[in-house]
Amino acid sequence: MSKRSPSPTTRQYSAFQHAYAVFNSELFGDTLPDCLITMQRQAHCCGYFSAEQFTSPNGQATTDEIAINPQYLATHGVLHGLQTLVHEMVHLWQHHHGKPGRGRYHNAEWAAKMESIGLMPSSTGEPGGKRTGDRMSDYPIPGGRFEKVAEILLATAFHIPWVDRHLPGSGQAGTEEGETGDEEAAAKPKSKIKYTHACEQSGEANLWGKPDLAVACAHCGQRYEPAEAAP
Repeated sequence: MSKRSPSPTTRQYSAFQHAYAVFNSELFGDTLPDCLITMQRQAHCCGYFSAEQFTSPNGQATTDEIAINPQYLATHGVLHGLQTLVHEMVHLWQHHHGKPGRGRYHNAEWAAKMESIGLMPSSTGEPGGKRTGDRMSDYPIPGGRFEKVAEILLATAFHIPWVDRHLPGSGQAGTEEGETGDEEAAAKPKSKIKYTHACEQSGEANLWGKPDLAVACAHCGQRYEPAEAAP
C-alpha cells in the first residue's frame, strides 16, 4: 500500500504549529503554553485570541485559542499571517504572565511587549497610529526581532499551504459572530513599503516609501529595492 500524503488539514495546521513553536522559542523564551490554533472568518478581523476557549470533555483541562482569518492570508501574504499569529501570541503571553486590559482593550503593557519583540502597535497599521485601543493592528519594526526571526523562518522554505479563495468583503463566505476576545483589526492596504540597499561604501540601509518609489544611494548610485511585495 502506497503511503498517503499528509491531508490538507494536517499540512495547514502543522505549518502554523511550527511557526508558533519557532516564535515561542525565539521571541518568548518558550514561556507560552501550547494553544489550539484555528481558522475562523470574522469580518474586518485578521485574527483573535480567546482565553480558555476550549475544554476537555470531562472539564478537567482547558486551552486557549488563537484564530487566524484565512481570507487575509490571500490578500496580505504569509508574512502578515505570521505577524497576526505573533500579535495574538502577545495576548496569550499577557493572559498568562501579565495583566490584560478590560474587554478588548490593548493596554500599555501589551503595547510594550509588542515593541520588545519587534512589532510596533498602531491603530492604523502604519507609523503614526495610536499605540493602545480597542481595535489595534501593527507593523514590523525594521531590523527588529520579529523581522529577523520571520526572515530566518521564511528562508527555510516555510509556507502556508492553503489560503481562502473568497476574499474579504466578497460576500461569498460567512463570518463568525459573537464575543471573541482580543482581536487584531484588519489594517488598510499599505501606503508605504520597506526598501533596502547594501552599499559597499556606507553599508546596509533601509527606508520606507510609496510602493512606486524610485530612489538611489548617494554613495554608489544603485537603487534601493523593495524588501516586500507592493500591496
